[in-house]
Amino acid sequence: MNIETLRQYCLSKTGATESFPFGEETLVFKVGGKMFGLTSLNDDPLSVNLKCDPELAVELREQYDAVRPGFHMNKVHWNTVIIDGTIRESELKKWIDHSYELIVKSLPKTTQRALEK
Repeated sequence: MNIETLRQYCLSKTGATESFPFGEETLVFKVGGKMFGLTSLNDDPLSVNLKCDPELAVELREQYDAVRPGFHMNKVHWNTVIIDGTIRESELKKWIDHSYELIVKSLPKTTQRALEK
């Protein structure tokens, strides 16, 4: 997965937006005004920070060398995933979906309903 594939997949989620709130090199994906993913455009290899259930976060870090505690994030709830070819794209997409779904569940019910339409 490259930056454009990552970007397209994240933006394919209902209500997803992109912005650069931390400067021109950090691309942030949000739903309902809350982050579900962020990536540095300068990282080589590419990496992405994704929200994750705390228990699953630990499991993924133990299972994959390319999954680490979230860089500059709450390390209980965020993972940094290094996109170096060691993780299948289908797995990465599942983790993006999981991050997105966690954020949607945390949004007010009215916002959740609006996203369902």
